[in-house]
Amino acid sequence: MHTVILASATAEQTSSGGGLVSLLPLLLIFVAMYFLLLRPQRKRQKEARSLQDSLKEGDEVVLNSGIIGFIDDVQDDGIVWLNVADKVEIRVTKGAIASRMSTVESRDSQAG
Repeated sequence: MHTVILASATAEQTSSGGGLVSLLPLLLIFVAMYFLLLRPQRKRQKEARSLQDSLKEGDEVVLNSGIIGFIDDVQDDGIVWLNVADKVEIRVTKGAIASRMSTVESRDSQAG
């Protein structure tokens, strides 16, 4: 009868430390999600913001929809006038611009 009481007492002592160990996989999942999902997403957002802030007249850009054009005017309220063909201008937001194909300086250096 005494051995049953001792066995249950030792089982209680070993299970008390298992609570911290059982939380370790959950913590590792959150750390992995941060490095695989959140951190790269923030990096892409910073790059997109720096692209949008550096836009100027004459840059050739590509919109998210695939339209290619030259910037005619950049307004302070986040609107960009884009020349897509002869006498055809469209008004888009800076957030619609996916990438810059060339700048005025790079075209000038290639031409001259």
